[in-house]
Amino acid sequence: MSPVLAVEGLTVSFRGKIPAVSDVDLTVGGGEIVGLIGGSGAGKSTVARAVAGLVRPDHGSIRIAGSELLGARRAEVRRLRRMLHLVFRDPYASLPPTARVADIVAEPLAIHRVGNRGERADRAAEAVEAVGLPTALLRSFSHQLSGGERQRVAFARALVTRPRLILADEPTQMLDASLRRDMVDLIDELANDRRIAILHVTHDLGLAQHSCARLVVMCRGHVVESGPTAELLAAPRHGYTAALIAAAQHRPSKGLS
Repeated sequence: MSPVLAVEGLTVSFRGKIPAVSDVDLTVGGGEIVGLIGGSGAGKSTVARAVAGLVRPDHGSIRIAGSELLGARRAEVRRLRRMLHLVFRDPYASLPPTARVADIVAEPLAIHRVGNRGERADRAAEAVEAVGLPTALLRSFSHQLSGGERQRVAFARALVTRPRLILADEPTQMLDASLRRDMVDLIDELANDRRIAILHVTHDLGLAQHSCARLVVMCRGHVVESGPTAELLAAPRHGYTAALIAAAQHRPSKGLS
């Protein structure tokens, strides 16, 4: 069976300069959480944004459920885009503060022209419950919510189209340490219970090792190492990976304390 996401030879450069991402390969299967890790400027978020269609690759291949996304016709791109959703790191910036939760969560359905108003409202309520929030919050404005509630709303918005793939770009970075474990648990539930493929972009190796089946390590726009999490942590082959592990051991992940 084809992986839900297959990226091959992905290269992205900005304004004709040195590529921000060069020749990146990775795959994510259904129900699998793959951690895309590395320090600031490694190119992790650029990969996620390229898959989501927010930046244009120079070349390479992005396949969603076996179908090529790059260069596809508009109708096919629309169909494939409906299978994935990007969750941004900052729930304060990514959710409009004066919009009600019901409208925020249902927005992807309106964009993709799915259902009527009543059906969208039902799907929004279902998605909010799936991320552990009470449906009463559907009537609230996003500015009335805590950071943790806002990020759960962001995941509900991702879930509402029933995607095959979620791209989670540093989803715990803006949260208090006490809330990070809850968010990791939610990501685990989405993968295990709903068989969603999740690419978890993070700089926090301590966080990634608790939920990711495999890790893909990036440094300066290149993948330097990848493999099953336990094997990679026990015997890193690249010096950059070893440095990340050493740093994590000296600075344990605050979110999993």
